[in-house]
Amino acid sequence: MARGASTGVLVVGAGPVGLTLAAGLRSSGVSCRIVDRLPARLPYARAVGVQPRTLELFDRMGLVRDVLDAAVPMRGQLTYENGVALGRVDLVLPPEVPYGFAALPQYETERVLEEHLGRYGTGVERSTELVAFAQDPAGVTSRVRTASGAEEEVRSRFLVGCDGAHSLVRKGLGLTFEGGAFPEEYMLADVEVGWGLEPGYGVRSMHRGEDGAVDDLLVCIPLPGKGRYRMSMLVPPELSAAREPSGDGDGVAHGLEGGTVPALSDIQKVLDRLAPEPVTASALRWSSVFRISHRLVDRYGEGRVFVAGDAAHIHPPTGAQGMNTGVQDAGNLAWKLALALDGAAHPRLLASYDAERHPVGEEVVGRTVRHAAEGVQADPTEPRTLLLREAQLLVGHRESPVVTPLPEADGAALRPGDRAPDCGGLTGDIAAYPVRLFDLLRGRGHVLLVYGDHPAGDTPADLAAAAREVTGGRMETYRILPAGASHEPMGIPHHHDSRGEFAQQYGADEGAAFAVRPDGCLTARLQPPTVGALKEALGKVFAP
Repeated sequence: MARGASTGVLVVGAGPVGLTLAAGLRSSGVSCRIVDRLPARLPYARAVGVQPRTLELFDRMGLVRDVLDAAVPMRGQLTYENGVALGRVDLVLPPEVPYGFAALPQYETERVLEEHLGRYGTGVERSTELVAFAQDPAGVTSRVRTASGAEEEVRSRFLVGCDGAHSLVRKGLGLTFEGGAFPEEYMLADVEVGWGLEPGYGVRSMHRGEDGAVDDLLVCIPLPGKGRYRMSMLVPPELSAAREPSGDGDGVAHGLEGGTVPALSDIQKVLDRLAPEPVTASALRWSSVFRISHRLVDRYGEGRVFVAGDAAHIHPPTGAQGMNTGVQDAGNLAWKLALALDGAAHPRLLASYDAERHPVGEEVVGRTVRHAAEGVQADPTEPRTLLLREAQLLVGHRESPVVTPLPEADGAALRPGDRAPDCGGLTGDIAAYPVRLFDLLRGRGHVLLVYGDHPAGDTPADLAAAAREVTGGRMETYRILPAGASHEPMGIPHHHDSRGEFAQQYGADEGAAFAVRPDGCLTARLQPPTVGALKEALGKVFAP
């Protein structure tokens, strides 16, 4: 067996999750290899919804422009029942949220991520499959099989399985994957239609029988291209793949099935029954039968081996939560692994990956199962909150062991562990145009945002020096000044909150500081800020 070069992290699986993880590692200067058993990207529009929170992460990584150029807006949904229009839902977010909902075929998301990863000199090793692995206190030894059939031994400090519902990494760790399966099967098809419905809106058309149950269903999601949609519908009996799921016989029925492939005529029959207006489907790019399970691992890793994405959680595609949750897994884990590899991580930092992401996976699985069974419209949550939750803008980690909680008596709406919101209207002394906060955060790791002036001994300069000291120079500091405030030069980049948006979004009074992590969550909120409190907060993340 050949012995390959050692690497910091071996990433197994080059879907959106694995590619996000690898790109996050490489942007931090970490060596990694990413392998995938497939010879090329699959040309299937499987996961197509890209949530605003994911676009924010892509913004932080510096690749959001490429995603936006390739995607189309997802503006809302038109709903029909028994041929009658029930109305429409518009996906309108608060104005301070920088991105809306987008639709993009998964293979295009993978293309953008793979090209971004390539800018760091790292490519996907195709037709390369993980065979086995074993970990020890110093690292992980893996065996991979290449396209030629030859096996190679790879030594890495860490191993991450982003290898899907049938994950070999998950099985090798002995993690449980408890859950259940839906009896229904669905057809998926990527087609074009020439109807006159408003572009950018999804379509949900259903038929209810006399007993009130939905017995026929059509869901259409817009894709880039004129009249192009990814359609899903119930499978007729003659196309049912009622057998063991494809794969390795592990009993996980989830994803695309082999066997009978629906023809354009099968799709047309459903459109004839359920389309809002008479229409003819054409340009069938691909079709398949889809099966759904809902499962969650008992933990997201053990020792030096972790799982992310479908390897950790699978659930109904309701609300386009799956890929996005996995991408957020990767964003959470990448910076923590980078600090650990650099010897700069607190000993408990890697354990916070499971502590933060397992509750998220549990909530998403439970919610999507409820929505699949009862419909999103049956959710009792207030509509605005429901929309923000579907956009993943409410996902946070307030109970994390590596954030500094506020006292219960503190009534701040924005708390450590929450998403760090964007805001506009930040003006500098030289540039004649305002920028958004996310413009300042883009491409940066840990950032300290210091608002206003402070008591003697705890000046912004003192706070910036403490941040550099504790993090080994890994935290940058920006000073945000109230509109019209005078300031003394301190050698710290600064911007004026000219429209008061930062103060409003962050609830910042005169004298506050906010530590922001690379994944866009708050590590700490200090008001008033002191050097001692900042060091204590950062000491939960960084090595003593």
